[in-house]
Amino acid sequence: MDRAAIVHENFLRRVRAGDLPAGNAPSGPLTDELAVSIFQSACLTRALDRTSRAMQAAGQGFYTIGSSGHEGLAAIAAALRPTDMAFLHYRDAAFQIQRAAQVPGQTITWDMLLSFACSSEDPISGGRHKVLGSKALNIPPQTSTIASHLPKAVGAAYSIGLAKRVRPEHQLLPDDAIILCSFGDASANHSTAQGAINTACWTAYQKVPLPLLFVCEDNGIGISTKTPEGWIANSFAHRPGLEYFHCDGLDIYETFRVAQEAADFVRSRRKPAFLHIRTIRLYGHAGADVPTTYLAKSEVEAEEAQDPLLHSVRLLNQAGALPPEAALAIYETTCQRIDRISQEAVKRPRLENAEQVMASIIPPNRDYAPTNGPSAEDRIKAFGGDMKLMEQPQIMSRLINWALTDLMLNYPEIALMGEDVGRKGGVYGVTQKLSQRFGRARVIDTLLDEQAILGLSLGMAQNGFLPIPEIQFLAYLHNAEDQLRGEGATLPFFSNGQFTNPMVLRIAGLGYQKGFGGHFHNDNSVAVLRDIPGLILACPSNGPDAVRLLRESVRLAREEQRLVVFLEPIALYPMRDLHEPGDSGWMGTYPAPDERIGLGQVSVHGSGADLAIVSFANGVYLSQQAQQRLAAEGVHARVVDLNWLSPLPEDALLEAVKDCKRVLIVDETRRSGGIADALMTLFSERTDLPHARISAQDSFIPTGPAYAVTMPSADEIIAAARQMAGAGA
Repeated sequence: MDRAAIVHENFLRRVRAGDLPAGNAPSGPLTDELAVSIFQSACLTRALDRTSRAMQAAGQGFYTIGSSGHEGLAAIAAALRPTDMAFLHYRDAAFQIQRAAQVPGQTITWDMLLSFACSSEDPISGGRHKVLGSKALNIPPQTSTIASHLPKAVGAAYSIGLAKRVRPEHQLLPDDAIILCSFGDASANHSTAQGAINTACWTAYQKVPLPLLFVCEDNGIGISTKTPEGWIANSFAHRPGLEYFHCDGLDIYETFRVAQEAADFVRSRRKPAFLHIRTIRLYGHAGADVPTTYLAKSEVEAEEAQDPLLHSVRLLNQAGALPPEAALAIYETTCQRIDRISQEAVKRPRLENAEQVMASIIPPNRDYAPTNGPSAEDRIKAFGGDMKLMEQPQIMSRLINWALTDLMLNYPEIALMGEDVGRKGGVYGVTQKLSQRFGRARVIDTLLDEQAILGLSLGMAQNGFLPIPEIQFLAYLHNAEDQLRGEGATLPFFSNGQFTNPMVLRIAGLGYQKGFGGHFHNDNSVAVLRDIPGLILACPSNGPDAVRLLRESVRLAREEQRLVVFLEPIALYPMRDLHEPGDSGWMGTYPAPDERIGLGQVSVHGSGADLAIVSFANGVYLSQQAQQRLAAEGVHARVVDLNWLSPLPEDALLEAVKDCKRVLIVDETRRSGGIADALMTLFSERTDLPHARISAQDSFIPTGPAYAVTMPSADEIIAAARQMAGAGA
């Protein structure tokens, strides 16, 4: 017999017989009216779980993770305010249901049944996923289940304090809000959770405001692996900078009291706290999981005997708030109502085609206040002596620094964060002087944790800030890439565009550094970034274009709410010369304030029609060296700079090469999975032009004299061009 049916029948039988589990007497500030409301939310949670399982069995519902056993979260919701943003554990339907009772006009039952049925009318995800979440309830949806939402909860909490100093245009959270972030005891062991909690402690230890309430729902097991007795308490009760609270989630009176104490601590002290709540897990982990396949039947039955709804019936009766027969009536009426409504929910329309599914990958545009740019006086104050240098050619790193300065002057909601970006000014000096110009609140030296950096950014973006985080080296992104894929890019997708986290992530990367780094400081693979739907990847080749592209990237994030990665070629940061020492051919002057390179635009250098060399970043530098040498041989080439690596500027690229005889692709990323794969496909499918490619080898990059031997060179480009011309192509 299905465990859900067993638990249901046991509840009916035991309440009718007065066979209720023993426990402490009700105590604390919970009123009778609110206690009954919490019980109603628990009954609705249970009924929805049973109905979702029935829908699945009938082929009208889909994979879901139930909340039965975790109904105590309704008491935590009752202790918080609807303006407190909540990043929820996937078992927290009771929290969302109880919060809906705090906000007028909610149709929570219908909404959640539409989600179970994957109906396109589901108000949070539009039928894309069964998720908890609601814009009206201040609950962003979470779909990545292993603690990946904890880092952004830290960021959202940090943003509340920063917003008091710098008011972002699209601020969402009030100054007295706190952030709730809940997760399971098994997820607490994940490196992402450990890093986020450590970041919160590290921040609070330095007396930086961080109003964040972690809620660990301890049901003692992760799928089939048990959590050792006392592990959570001993791991978190004595962490510096983290106040520890504990309650029994089977007791709604105790849970409400302790949750209220924890929330009051966080709200008044503006410090993080850890609320450890005991729960149980009914029915197994998820879907068709059968707990008796890995747990003794006696153990499963002992857990079921502690059904939190049975405890609530006892407590409500002892408090004089609700007699058992009335509690039973609420339960039975709720089950009948949910069964009836679910039969209508499964009839509602579902997504039918790719266009409908993909409609929310790109978030909607939003209103924004126009700006005329920083005043001359503000610029003089910020730039100081640099103003005199702006009309002279400069290297890329300095031009990016000036662009960041202008952008931060123009948009007060911009904040920079990353390892060493403040006092040191970055590993390569790109962010020098920005901390002095804008203060440590907007130029944030973070701890050494890429997940924390990206989480800080994602969370701040949800409160109206425009973060520009920095990852020191492209290879370091792999420590945290799920923050982009599983959190950043999926948020608009699974919220139907209602929640977004726009940002511009700066990453120093690619190869060709002489005498420094090896594979960790020279990473020439961008496949992980190009594989994320909705993510925009910009990559400049020279200083002036870097400024233009960075301005467009910020515009895309600010106005179109896009997630943008700005990949800066490290080796070109200090580059001065192009063809021979002292020619200063790779430096440029600071572009006028209105100059941008729009999304989808390419840059063309030269007008030769014999050959179009298509490349980006270091490849453009090498291609322009080859271009001059080829011209001396009578081969007249143009160099097309892609600027945008995802999505590729296909139409502009085809227009730029249409009058050329042949195309040579120069790709400094690896041959397998590199940019050239997509470009070769494009030219094969949409043109008749002869085309070939030069790509980097499928190799890591060494340190020392062989630093560039696995990647394209100017000599290779020339040789390939000669071969194409000699073959009559």
